[in-house]
Amino acid sequence: QVQLVESGGNLVQPGGSLRLSCAASGITISRYVMGWYRQAPGEQRELVATAPIVGSIDYAGSVKGRFTISRVNANNTVYLQMNSLKREDTAVYYCTARQDWGSRPNYWGQGTQVTVSS
Repeated sequence: QVQLVESGGNLVQPGGSLRLSCAASGITISRYVMGWYRQAPGEQRELVATAPIVGSIDYAGSVKGRFTISRVNANNTVYLQMNSLKREDTAVYYCTARQDWGSRPNYWGQGTQVTVSS
């Protein structure tokens, strides 16, 4: 069974930082394009960051310079470091995995809540 389990979501003040983790099982993440999506209530799902198997990392314009996606293949874990958080970053954050030739994620995590509020 494939599982992507996110953790690290929390309540944080504007300007603060959080690090989200995505622990994968049932797949080897080095063989997958890994990503982070987010969805706020009443809003469309947004692709935040993508870590390719090989190549450059992509970020949504709204998070460039503030968020960093990384992977530790030996631990089968993907991270999203979030700095200088804004209230508009409040959302449920989802970890995803897709095959390199795919157009949509093959697997989704359950999500972890990030709330930015004073």
